Amino acid sequence: MHYFLNIGSNLGNTKLNISRALRALEEKFGYFETSKIMESKPWGFVSSHTFANLAVMIVTDRTPKEVLADIKEIESRLNPTPHRTPEGEYADRILDIDIMAADDIIIESKELTIPHRHLAERRFFLEPLDELAPLWRHPVTGQTCTEMLADLIDEKEEKDIEES
Repeated sequence: MHYFLNIGSNLGNTKLNISRALRALEEKFGYFETSKIMESKPWGFVSSHTFANLAVMIVTDRTPKEVLADIKEIESRLNPTPHRTPEGEYADRILDIDIMAADDIIIESKELTIPHRHLAERRFFLEPLDELAPLWRHPVTGQTCTEMLADLIDEKEEKDIEES
């Protein structure tokens, strides 16, 4: 099965943090492919620290729950502080690894949702995923990443709308 992950970092040396995560993923899963790193503003919270994000495609016969356990172990080893505040709000982080999608799998549980519930809302998910898997289609909507990106309102358009 193909798993599409997103790695993000906005504290410390972000490229080094991502490099360490990639090394840990290689130890767990072997060969993988990556997109280019893109810079993005924080999503869902306010911070002066921009994120470095990239997509990773791994191929494994592990179950989604096993992959989730593996990436959570990597996260906690490389980033011992939680990426949410005690109130449950997003916070700056050294490292965050999310499962964006896994082939045409659909899972909705308390522990795991695949495809990621915010996939279609996050440019920093969609652009790197589109680079790695331009033919992949969201198993619920049937849209490609390119189509989901076209549906996003650009930040400039958001500002124009707010100013009207």
